[in-house]
Amino acid sequence: MRYLMMTKASDSDAAPDESLYVEMGKFVEELTAAGILLATGGLEPGGVRVTSADGEITVTDGPFAEAKESVAGFALVEVRSKEEAIELARRFRKIVGDGESVVQQVFGP
Repeated sequence: MRYLMMTKASDSDAAPDESLYVEMGKFVEELTAAGILLATGGLEPGGVRVTSADGEITVTDGPFAEAKESVAGFALVEVRSKEEAIELARRFRKIVGDGESVVQQVFGP
């Protein structure tokens, strides 16, 4: 089962300390070696919103008013169960600290 794990942007402007990078590096290395981590990355804060209504397509450049709702980063993982994906998200949150992550199952091949 594949899950997309997303981290929402935080309000903190504080730069992460070196220990965060070390712990996160170990976590990523462990998941990669186990074949669990398929892809990971950070996302630009602005982005582009494309909407359609009544046949009209509208393109709006970010950043958007609710920055706290935007996704700052992601990881695509392949695990045996939803519970395993949630446990990975718990481990991630313990490393990075306060904030919010969203875990959603990915359907398809």
